[in-house]
Amino acid sequence: MTHSAQNRRTFLGLPLGGFGLLTTILLVIATGFFTFFLTTCLAIFALLFWNTMGAHSISYVDTYLYVGLPAGGLALVLASFVFGALWIRSKMH
Repeated sequence: MTHSAQNRRTFLGLPLGGFGLLTTILLVIATGFFTFFLTTCLAIFALLFWNTMGAHSISYVDTYLYVGLPAGGLALVLASFVFGALWIRSKMH
């Protein structure tokens, strides 16, 4: 079986469709983890700059609770809808 290039839909080089259930779950979890760690890292560096330049003393633990956790949770929810819809659509066709 061969697939023509016109039947394959891609977004940024990633195929949109054909994901199995396990692949979909792994992509959702990876998206949430990546978002959590990226936003936490950026928040820590921003807080480092803020504390150094302004002589403030805000705890770095707040970046996990107030930045990383909400961003990771939101990314998990949004990725669940996006990848779940792609998975359901591929099962219906």
